[in-house]
Formats: sequence, structure tokens, C-alpha cells
Amino acid sequence: MAAEKTVSVSFRVSPEFKALLEAAALRGHRSQTNMLEYCKRNGIQTGSAVSTEQRRSPN
Repeated sequence: MAAEKTVSVSFRVSPEFKALLEAAALRGHRSQTNMLEYCKRNGIQTGSAVSTEQRRSPN
């Protein structure tokens, strides 16, 4: 089976998001693109998204 082709995507993020992504990618020895894919695949959310969900939780 042939490898799936990838496409280029461009979008804007806040400077804080960019800095956090860059730091996480460096720490994980990954590219920034690979870090985004890893986070999506593993259901990893940002701190603010986690805080919002925890507030909604009845626990």
C-alpha cells in the first residue's frame, strides 16, 4: 500500500500557543507538526481546556 500523501496547511495562533507548542516539541524531540498530530491522536488538551472541562464535571 502506498504511503498517504500529506498537504500543507497554514493558520494563525497566539504567540503564547506558538511558544508552548515550540517548547513541547523541543522537550519531546518532535517537530511542531508532529507534536500537534501526537496531541490530537492522544487526546491531549491545553491547560485552559482541561480547566474548563473540570469545572463542568460533577466530581
